[in-house]
Order: sequence, then C-alpha cells, then structure tokens
Amino acid sequence: MAKKSLFVSLLTAIFLLPNLLFGQDIQYFSEQPLFEKGMNDYKCFRIPAIIKAPNEDLLAFAEGRVKGCNDYGDVDIVLRRSSDNGQTWSKIEIVGDNGELQIGNPTPVVDLLDPQYPNGRIFLFYNVGTASEHDIRKGKGLREVGYITSTDNGKTWSPKTNITQYAHKVNQPNKNPAYHFKEDWRTHACAPGHAIQLKKGKYAGRLFIPANHSEGPPQEHFNEYRAQAFYTDDHGKTWKISDPIDLPSSNESIAVELSDGRVMQNIRQQNGESKNRIIAISADGGATWDNVYLDEQLPTPVCQASILDFRNADGQPVLLFSNPASQKKREKMTVRASFDNGKTWPVKREIRLGESAYSDLVIQADRQIGLLYEHGNNGGIHYAHFNEAWLVADMTTTKK
Repeated sequence: MAKKSLFVSLLTAIFLLPNLLFGQDIQYFSEQPLFEKGMNDYKCFRIPAIIKAPNEDLLAFAEGRVKGCNDYGDVDIVLRRSSDNGQTWSKIEIVGDNGELQIGNPTPVVDLLDPQYPNGRIFLFYNVGTASEHDIRKGKGLREVGYITSTDNGKTWSPKTNITQYAHKVNQPNKNPAYHFKEDWRTHACAPGHAIQLKKGKYAGRLFIPANHSEGPPQEHFNEYRAQAFYTDDHGKTWKISDPIDLPSSNESIAVELSDGRVMQNIRQQNGESKNRIIAISADGGATWDNVYLDEQLPTPVCQASILDFRNADGQPVLLFSNPASQKKREKMTVRASFDNGKTWPVKREIRLGESAYSDLVIQADRQIGLLYEHGNNGGIHYAHFNEAWLVADMTTTKK
C-alpha cells in the first residue's frame, strides 16, 4: 500500500506541476493572420514588433514592403491595433513612410516613468537607408536612426527625430558634418522587436534600445558585425551608445531586464557557425558587458529572436524566449520559459512546425502571452496568444 500511495503521489505531482509553476489549469491557444501579402497592395510583410500601450491596447508593427520581400526598396512601417486582447484588430495604417526608400526595423517601447507624460509616451525607433545592406557595407550608401513618439496610445505620432549622430558612429561627413566618427560604422539596425525601459535600481527609467552595426569594410563571415545598444536616461533628451559586444559577427539583438536588475542581450550570430544564441550580461544597465557566451540550450538558425520578462500567476519572475528552434533552417517556432534568469530553460512549447522566422513577444492585459511571428520569410505575419497553462502543458526538460 505504501508503494502504491507513493506512486499515486508522484503521478499527482507530475500532473500538477504546470499549475504549481504557473497557477493555471485551463489551456487556451488561438492564432490568426495579421499581415498577409496583398493586403493594402503590399507584396510582402516582414519584421514584426509588438507592445502593450499604456491604455492596454496591443500595437502590432511590421514592415510593409511595396514591391516584394527584399529587405531594401520601398518599405513602410505599418500598424494594426487590438483593444480586446488580440481577438479583433483594426485596419492597417501607415505610421512610417520614407517615399520610395525604406523605413524599417520597427522597435517600439513605452516610457511610463517620464513625469512630463504621466499617461505614458510611446517611442518607435526605426532605420532609414539609401542603399541595400550589401552596398552600405561597402560604403556606397547611408543608414540613419530615428524615432517618432505618441502620447495617445499610438493614435497619432510626432514628426521624425533623427538621432544618427548620437546612436550610430558614421564616417560620412560629406553627407552630414556631424557624421565624422573614426570608427566608420556602416550598417545599423535597431533590434528589431520591442525595446525596454529599466525599472529596477539606479538605472530605473533608462530607455534601452538593442542594435547592431558593421565596422569598416566587409570581412569574411560577416566578422565586422557587432551588437551594441543605445540608451537615454532623460527620456530622449540625450543619448549614449553602449560598448559593442566583443564577439565577431554578433548581429540583431533583443534585451531584457533580469529579476536582479542586470541587463541581458540575446543576440543572433550572423555567420551561423555556432548555431546557438549569443548572450551578453551587464551589471551597469547595459553600458558595458561583463559576460558574453554562447547558450547551447538555445539552438537557432541565422535569425532574429525575442525575449521578455513577466511575473506568473504566483508572482514568480519568468523569462520567455521565442525563436525558430532549429539549427538547420528557419522552422519550428518555439516559446521557452526560464525561472532562473536564463540559466536553464526547462519549459518549451512548439508553436509551428513549418517555416518560421522573426518574432516578438508581449504580455496582454488579461495576462495571456502574445506572439507576433512570421510564417517564414514570405508567409505573412500571424498573431498567436495563449495562456500559461497551455505553454507548460507539453513540458520538456532541456538537457543541461
């Protein structure tokens, strides 16, 4: 009888484990397309980013590519809004236009700690370019950095503000006398995906925008690429650039504030040789980097990813991570959870088996987890949302 009781207790514990972790037991999952090729005469949509506005609306951004799926060309930043936790969405509207040139890499963040804007202010960072990334690496074009803001939850937007000379060390004084940096950064990309505002300790209030650049002429295996970030401690009045990540070929990055106040960047490795995500940790709010390593628990193709922090139903700090979890190609969109600041990732759930690429995570007002992600490079952008119980229902313990 004792052995039977022990067996029953073990089965009960295993069954209840998802609830103990997240405090929920009824599973929910839903997905719908948001940006499909052909909508509003766009031939392609790529590069998703999503935030929850101060009024708790969801704002889903993407690049609307007019002529096709190529990165460079006539590209707008477009937006759809949901006021009912992802059930229904507004029509597509354009929030960024650069004529027949590109404006892209939408990187939104909500500033909730500026006394001048007690109801919050949204920043939407972006890049503009005059040539393809290939040509800009060769010094044949210019990439710039800017932002627009909204104080009414994304309904209207300010004029563009160019911060290139503060966020990007360009050496093209013929284009602008302020662009005279000996570092000779050429390409530049904000995130893409959401940026963050730090909320803990001495750096609380800092807006931190992950980014990457290329330094000087093209090198083998994209070794001139470096991830870094730029940030402001005075709500956009002045800007500083973080130290670059000291690892060649570090590229698109996304950031999160850990439960102990440190900043983590989770980074794409451009040459694809490691096929694992690069991690960088900072103890000074992302100004410098104390530890940079490859996380073998996070397999990846050469692709962007997303990371996000929140508190589960029991108040436990949780990190969420999304990416195509394949070392072969962009496929198998997967969401993982960590309960120890990313040291281990014991929970993972596959969202889509087929082609999958860029993604961005958000927490809805109803505490469901939202994932805005691409069905491959040209399969459109979908929005999935699910609760914590669904995420842990197919729990898999990853190997350490």
